[in-house]
Amino acid sequence: MIGDLIAAFLGLLKKGDLDQAEKLIERGYIELLRNDASFFLLIPKEQLTDKLIGEHHYEHYHLEILAELFYAEAKLSEVQNRPQQSLACYEKSLILSEFLEQNDKTWSARREERKIFLEDKIAELRLSKNLK
Repeated sequence: MIGDLIAAFLGLLKKGDLDQAEKLIERGYIELLRNDASFFLLIPKEQLTDKLIGEHHYEHYHLEILAELFYAEAKLSEVQNRPQQSLACYEKSLILSEFLEQNDKTWSARREERKIFLEDKIAELRLSKNLK
């Protein structure tokens, strides 16, 4: 389901239908994780995995879904010219991806490619927009 949602989101983004793309992502948060985007965006990145696993009892698959939603949210924010929000979401997606990689017994080429992309994108945003 998350793959279909992300594919539909990317299609809307490509068409320039940002309002529908934003609604689709918000619906993804609610339908797949039972919380709206603001719930996750308000968690400090330094506490992300501890809060989600320890306090909210999220499992591995929840974190995979959330990493994808943060990635989509970051892309949307970038197109909407909100670099600080984009950076925060890319960072959270990377944190979750690294956590999943460290705690998974199998290696994933897709996850590794995404991790490299996220690291590059974060560095690019920090450099070009002078963000921290």
